[in-house]
Amino acid sequence: MPSALPEGEPAPADGSLPSWAREGAGKRPFGFYVHVPFCRVRCGYCDFNTYTATELGAPGEAPGAGLSTYADAAIAEVRQARRVLGEVDVPVQTVFFGGGTPTLLPPRDLSRILAAVDAEFGLVDGAEVTTESNPDSVDARALAELRDGGVNRVSFGMQSSVPHVLRVLERTHDPSRVPQVVGWARAAGFEQVSLDLIYGTPGETLEDWEASVGAALACEPDHLSAYALIVEEGTALARRIRRGEVAMPDDDDLADKYQAVDETLRGAGLEWYEVSNWAASEEAACRHNLLYWTGGDWWGVGPGAHSHVGGVRWWNVKHPTAYAGRVGADRSPAQGRELLEEETRRFERVLLETRLRAGLPVEVLDAPGRAALPDQAARGLVEQDALGRGRVVLTLRGRLLADAVVRDLLS
Repeated sequence: MPSALPEGEPAPADGSLPSWAREGAGKRPFGFYVHVPFCRVRCGYCDFNTYTATELGAPGEAPGAGLSTYADAAIAEVRQARRVLGEVDVPVQTVFFGGGTPTLLPPRDLSRILAAVDAEFGLVDGAEVTTESNPDSVDARALAELRDGGVNRVSFGMQSSVPHVLRVLERTHDPSRVPQVVGWARAAGFEQVSLDLIYGTPGETLEDWEASVGAALACEPDHLSAYALIVEEGTALARRIRRGEVAMPDDDDLADKYQAVDETLRGAGLEWYEVSNWAASEEAACRHNLLYWTGGDWWGVGPGAHSHVGGVRWWNVKHPTAYAGRVGADRSPAQGRELLEEETRRFERVLLETRLRAGLPVEVLDAPGRAALPDQAARGLVEQDALGRGRVVLTLRGRLLADAVVRDLLS
């Protein structure tokens, strides 16, 4: 089953926000995340809020709950967002279609949702508009239609180039499809192309991983994400590990593979800007994710999507049928919310900004956190030169131990 939502407090039926949360709207970076919860099959490691057609029952079971009508439900929530935020000018800097597999929707539907965001809020000049995509969920024509419809960045879920690794992950695409779809995206005029990789899959050797990184680089992406495999409770992979069918990922193996990908990517001209992300230039960094990591505002559209505006965080009901029913009745799909206290916001800022190449301003830390910095530098976990400039920046060793570093800074 997909992961559970937080508890929080009940969200207002009309989705209204406290006046203090709306006061700064438009002055902070603002984006939209649009969750498309549909997949052809669910991969064994995935605990995202996704559904196959079989799980949802008959197509069109509820208006907005199936592929053919989902765009209308999403557009209805975009219009709700406009009403909740009022008349204040809130220009949209980024839009990110995630999932699930957003490109299971027809390109015209993604374009219609984007057009609704533009009509209700306005996209800034040069807005970053990203869609995730599986390599086997698009062709040259679909990519051209997406680009014509305003999407200018695409992120392909490559994960690996090694067939036996893809089988363990239950990914369905042929590895040879990846360079093909990247070529189609370039021909369609996409300004940014990103590839996602996963390392630490049971049975994956260091040589397998190096082959995958090399295959990704051969596609000449502008951006590459490399994530350690996390075994989430309740997934098919977790059950296989519990039965002893495959081995649990090994921490030393994960560290070796992280160091290998960092060395290889930096040698190819891609620099890290977040612990798991590398870009060929500053312009190629994912602006939407940076908005998350630096405390911006965003509205999450779709089942289970999370939002944040001015210190209020909320999340939508998870199931597409429940979601479609609420927006169809002109009710907020929000299920619960949190009003974030200042200390919670400071805690999360340390947690997120410490992972960035730009680093965390030292003054964000409390006295015990600042007192821990000399030891962190002595142990080679943070850059001494950056501390002199008033920033906490992780070294390579610090990136490998990022969670432990953050714990020390917050203890």
